[in-house]
Amino acid sequence: MANQTDLFAKTRSAGLIVFVAVSLGLVLLLITQIGSQTIWSEDARNFAGQPRLWPAIGLAVMAFGFGLHLLRMRHRRPNRLDWMEARRWLEPAEYAGWFMIYVFTVPIIGFLPMSITFACALVWRLGYRGKPPFILAAIFAVATAILFKTLLSVNIPGGQIYRFLPGELRSFFLTYL
Repeated sequence: MANQTDLFAKTRSAGLIVFVAVSLGLVLLLITQIGSQTIWSEDARNFAGQPRLWPAIGLAVMAFGFGLHLLRMRHRRPNRLDWMEARRWLEPAEYAGWFMIYVFTVPIIGFLPMSITFACALVWRLGYRGKPPFILAAIFAVATAILFKTLLSVNIPGGQIYRFLPGELRSFFLTYL
């Protein structure tokens, strides 16, 4: 016969209940969207070749696993440590936000000026206040722009502010900056 302590999940990891609940919610959201994001093809050669089948199986297995895990944790409620741990997980999302701002402002301001601004802003955000880190960040941004625009020939659209420059200068900025 099983020991009484084996009947209840041993979940002492901080943030685990929050992670399981949020993951189950996301999986259920994805399941509701599977009909609009995948197709059931009449042209598939066999059942296993259906584009919707394997994503549906994956989501069903995840939903079952997270649901079972949450069911085993039904007596555990999130405490202060769980929420502190969940907040720590969200901290890297700040840098994703910084990157999205960068991506949306490059077509407006231009690749080189925005790269210098972005690199210096991140150096400031990381807590550096002296001149050397900002100079190194600016050098890194210029080197990155040279690498992408000149050596790798990546086609990055010029900034909208470049259209206010005189003719030859505008052509130079659009081509190299």
